[in-house]
Amino acid sequence: MRIGSRGSALALAQAGHVAGLLEAHQPHPPVEIITISTSGDSDGRGSESPLSDKSRWVDTIEQALVADEIDLAVHSAKDVPSELAEGLELLGAPARAAAEDVLCGAESLDALPAEARIGTSSVRRAAQLRAVREDLEIVMLAGNVDTRLRKLTSPDGGGLHAIVLAHAGLQRLGRESDIGAVLDPQRFVPAPGQGVLALEVRAQDTRVREAVQEITDADTFACLLAERTLARELGASCNTPLGAHAAPAGCGCLLLHAWAGLPDGSAWVADELLGGFYDPAALGQRVAERMLAAGAGELLRRAEEMAIEHA
Repeated sequence: MRIGSRGSALALAQAGHVAGLLEAHQPHPPVEIITISTSGDSDGRGSESPLSDKSRWVDTIEQALVADEIDLAVHSAKDVPSELAEGLELLGAPARAAAEDVLCGAESLDALPAEARIGTSSVRRAAQLRAVREDLEIVMLAGNVDTRLRKLTSPDGGGLHAIVLAHAGLQRLGRESDIGAVLDPQRFVPAPGQGVLALEVRAQDTRVREAVQEITDADTFACLLAERTLARELGASCNTPLGAHAAPAGCGCLLLHAWAGLPDGSAWVADELLGGFYDPAALGQRVAERMLAAGAGELLRRAEEMAIEHA
């Protein structure tokens, strides 16, 4: 089994986790991890670019999958665009890691001084932070997890008071001791798919499909489908501050939280709704309809315009 992965420490940790799950299910053959550089890795813009495109983080991995150079692609689900390459399918996901955002460098947002400088690479996180505390100075922060943590303590890091990262990344890298506070996911609604490893396969590859299904967590995959449907129906992009987080709620239900706003945090719309576990796409679509009725579409259009103006 050949797994395709980006080459960052976090991506390789994620691919290694999936490899371990596959190897634990015999009689599968040994698993090989093949490192592939994506456009996002090679062009140097990173997520600082206001017009970045999610496909840049998966493009060459998908090409390798289509070309039968790998058998399975492992992605951070939040980096996977709504539209996949032709002939490919997101088939499953192992159990979700922690989905929340976390604050590093401070014990809480309230503990930060007035006009504190907070680093993040995410337009969603920036918008949600500004919505809670308009005095904060948001510093766009690129680089991998280790690079961002070093900038927090480095003399040349720009005098950052704190940074916001995904809990899952620190969890998978064994860096949870760097967490100062876990942010409330109902106020800081995570990105669609945050904490989930999306497993992408060729639609007709029966052998790999069977292997993926053996290691897929049904709850996690249902939540992912609800969140991705919401994002697709709202027409979300890297430039639109959107949060979507579904979780099992018992009795065969999922609870989906959603948040959409402007990058400056001056306006936002939020919603939550219970829906059936066995039709997560319908739940995502229904919440999207409610969000659009409440004005989320106009907010996201304005967010795109603001991104273009600041490009």
